[in-house]
Amino acid sequence: MGSNRFITNSIIASFFFASLACKTSQTEVSSTNDSSMVVVDSLAQQQPRESDEQIIRRLESEISEYRASRTRDFDLLHTALDLRFDYGNETVVGEAVLTLKPYFFPQKTVVLDAKDFEIHAFGLLEEGRSTELNFYYNERKVTAYLPKSYSANDTIQVRIKYTAFPNKNTTAAGSAITDTKGIYFVNPQSKPGKPTQIWTQGETEYNSKWFPTIDSPNERATQEIKMTVDSKYRTLSNGKLLSSKENGDGTRTDHWKLALAHAPYLAAIAVGDFVEIKDSWDGMPVNYYVEPEFEKGGKIVFQNTPEMIAYFSSLLGVPYPWSHYNQVVVRDFVTGAMENTTLTIFMEELNLNEREAIDSEWDGIIAHELFHQWFGDYVTTESWANLTLNEAFATYSEYLWYEYKNGRDEADLHHVSEIETYLDEAEVKQEDLIRFYHDKPDDMFDSHSYAKGGAILHMLRRHLGDEAFFKSLNHYLKKHAFQSVEVHDLRIAFEEVTGLDLNWFFNQWFLASGHPILEYEVDYSQEDNLLLTVSQRQDFSTTPLYRIPFKVSWYINGERREKELVIDKAWQQFAIENGEPVDLLMVDEAVDLLAVKKTSRGKQHFINQFQASTLGIARYEALDSLKSMFASDEGVREIVAAALKDSFWSIREMALIGIAENPNWLLEIEGLEETIYQMAENDPKNTVRLGAIELLSVMDADKYANDFLRWINHPSYYVAGAALSAYLENENNVNREEIAGRFENEKNIRMLVALAGYYLSEETAGKSAWFSEKLDQLNGENRYYFLGYFSEYFSSVATDDSNIAIEKLSSIAKNDRANYVRIGAFMGLFGFIDQPGVLDLAKEIYAQEKDPLAKRYEEMFLSQYLDEK
Repeated sequence: MGSNRFITNSIIASFFFASLACKTSQTEVSSTNDSSMVVVDSLAQQQPRESDEQIIRRLESEISEYRASRTRDFDLLHTALDLRFDYGNETVVGEAVLTLKPYFFPQKTVVLDAKDFEIHAFGLLEEGRSTELNFYYNERKVTAYLPKSYSANDTIQVRIKYTAFPNKNTTAAGSAITDTKGIYFVNPQSKPGKPTQIWTQGETEYNSKWFPTIDSPNERATQEIKMTVDSKYRTLSNGKLLSSKENGDGTRTDHWKLALAHAPYLAAIAVGDFVEIKDSWDGMPVNYYVEPEFEKGGKIVFQNTPEMIAYFSSLLGVPYPWSHYNQVVVRDFVTGAMENTTLTIFMEELNLNEREAIDSEWDGIIAHELFHQWFGDYVTTESWANLTLNEAFATYSEYLWYEYKNGRDEADLHHVSEIETYLDEAEVKQEDLIRFYHDKPDDMFDSHSYAKGGAILHMLRRHLGDEAFFKSLNHYLKKHAFQSVEVHDLRIAFEEVTGLDLNWFFNQWFLASGHPILEYEVDYSQEDNLLLTVSQRQDFSTTPLYRIPFKVSWYINGERREKELVIDKAWQQFAIENGEPVDLLMVDEAVDLLAVKKTSRGKQHFINQFQASTLGIARYEALDSLKSMFASDEGVREIVAAALKDSFWSIREMALIGIAENPNWLLEIEGLEETIYQMAENDPKNTVRLGAIELLSVMDADKYANDFLRWINHPSYYVAGAALSAYLENENNVNREEIAGRFENEKNIRMLVALAGYYLSEETAGKSAWFSEKLDQLNGENRYYFLGYFSEYFSSVATDDSNIAIEKLSSIAKNDRANYVRIGAFMGLFGFIDQPGVLDLAKEIYAQEKDPLAKRYEEMFLSQYLDEK
């Protein structure tokens, strides 16, 4: 499943290094090397002895709460569905024929998952006859009583006629999956403004909301689905379209079949007015489906898919394992994306027009879902406790793709953003990666399973080397093809290939919680043999004492030298034995480690690091630290000037940010204005051009007014939006109102933000309808960005219409599918918090919120307001 995070890598990474810089204070490191004493003392202080009664209660609780893999009484072999849809009532009228056999032990009953159905008939099919069975149904599971006991040598077929009611008993699944209906009817009444669609989302165990099955990831079956729909709609499902038959009554029946077995949660359908964009890889169909208005944009958004398939097939040594690959974008999806076998469904944020698609940044999520076709669909986690065996690999595929397509620097920046994502979550919880104790399966979809899992795979790759790492993945995939797996299968595959015992690695990273906290210092007194001291400072009562392979590096005459070391004690010293004099030693220069690192590094260290390192991520860290902590110091301006010409776009971007934060540099760095102008005109990265245009507006808005007008028409919305903002912000431009009017019908967020900022600064009356209309048109991160402007306009300009804003903000805060959008709307309400009834409304929204992250932020805003009162 795709992650539902939208902050750009560069922004996240800048936060990461800012926090890293704040943590690099001088610390006292104990001189003792008695690591066992450290551990024993910590345990003795923090774990008082339990009474016998407490031990019994704890053990009983662990037994009852353990989330085991589902017992396999039956082996589901094939599922055949015949479906019709009642749009008005949002129900599914279906007939399911399931082919099963007892897994091992003889069986006299069949138990199927079937949530919120009306079951009209349950029959046993034998020799062309159907024998109706007695059954018991509790609205979650149906138990049918067979006429005799069947053994593992027997194969049976059952037929269930039913109506599914997906809207009954729905709940919020979690922050990653926001609903549990399984199947969704979008705009079933075909009202203007939104297309009519049907789509499904089965993970974790929600496909049993629309067809009866054994809804467990350790099950696997082939499948065929017949769908009867209005003839004007296109259908999509797993596998191949075998036939399409017009019925003569305005409907059509499509027949889809998946010939290779997969887990039930990966079954999917989509119905809607989609255009087909045909593509291929090695003769295999690779098609994309979007709404008609996004056809040209869709071709650009998904254009790298065949290259991704080719690259991953080659890298893994396992060709793409299915017959074809389809991708479809739908409305109101309840998560980021879902990797259904051969049919990935994406959220509507990937609906881009041709111009928006120029700056599409969705390659990461496209790669993520594609990699699942191997890790998740071809080889599947046997239980949700082992979810990271799906999601860690999909997350790491983003790094692999960026590394291949855009270079290591960009991949490393993405990797740092994943580390920071996990560390942010680790502030509020730290869990074992493989979790047999969780409340519900959806709780597993967190930054541990995704970001931490991906970072762990990265460390394993860096430790073993590429040849061993990818050969082990090849062995793992081939050995467990079309099977379900647990974490030990992955470890054993690596051990069988490499001959290494890797229990130590899997125990501390997959089967334990937390992460290392490393304090280190370098003694440069002997330049030809530097001394490195490293201490592990994590809480040993809850977190392992780690064995950590790590790299130190240095440069001599521009040549990079590297040495791998291993820390496996609480305190350790290493003689680097560098031979030639060195005044800069970098620990984990590539930021490979999932760890919090603390040390003391001064300005000269970061200057040397920026000038010496060949790794973009190290130069990025150095520049970020210099501009954050040493902006006014001698020598930093020269580094910033050099950074403007760095080969890594994110460093150029950060240099522009540093100049914006320190405007005095505009006068102090020679030739800066011309350099920035050339960046605005010619930089190959549009986000860099955006930053340069913003700086030119600060430097001399009048001088560059004509350039801004020219850039407003640039194909990239990054460039055009920045230019429009720059032009409208300058009061000396007398035609600003006319220029703003030209773009009022725009839908792109960057143009809208420019207009909204102008209307706010000018306190332009009469724009209430415009702000409301634009907010309604936006979704996801675009809606989030616009909410602040919307709230401020109604609270400071259109105060007579404040009730419109309060009603709209409260509705979004209660109902929007994205937790961060609900948070943004909740924050927006505080612009009206002193109006009668708004505080009570905010309290009501807070009380109804189920998502833990949203709840936490809403509580913070409420508490702050009440404290101030």
